[in-house]
Amino acid sequence: MADRGEQSNSEWVDREYDDLLQELRVSQNGTQILFAFLLTVPFSNGFAKVTSFERGLYFTTLCLAALSAALLIAPAVMHRILFREHMKAELLPVAGAVAIGGQAVLTLAVAGAVMLVGDYLYGLVVGTVLGGVALLWWVSWFFLIPLALRARHNRREASTSLT
Repeated sequence: MADRGEQSNSEWVDREYDDLLQELRVSQNGTQILFAFLLTVPFSNGFAKVTSFERGLYFTTLCLAALSAALLIAPAVMHRILFREHMKAELLPVAGAVAIGGQAVLTLAVAGAVMLVGDYLYGLVVGTVLGGVALLWWVSWFFLIPLALRARHNRREASTSLT
């Protein structure tokens, strides 16, 4: 596999943006399924039994899922609007930041959905614990582990460049 040094800047930007869009295809499906599920909840028979807290948590989670879906779809729409404008290099960092923001909001939406179901089935304490565990789990895999790997890699690179 060629590294950036063996590619023109245009080839590198194209590959990077294609990689980003491929990554987003995975997240978009899950986010859209969560959002669609949440859209159906108020129309189920049991929704009439929710507390005002659960209703607020539900609506917050629905809004988070909607925001996440928008952020995760946005890079593809941005690309389409700017298609053939030769702006992919400028778009890449913006689309990357939007995608990471979408993933961050998705972690909150999933944690909110887990908390909502846990609260509805077992009470607020269990729901809060389950939501917290889900949030920690997702944050760990989405952000903490990759950032720790990057930090370790950068330390290794720095130590080998000094010798």
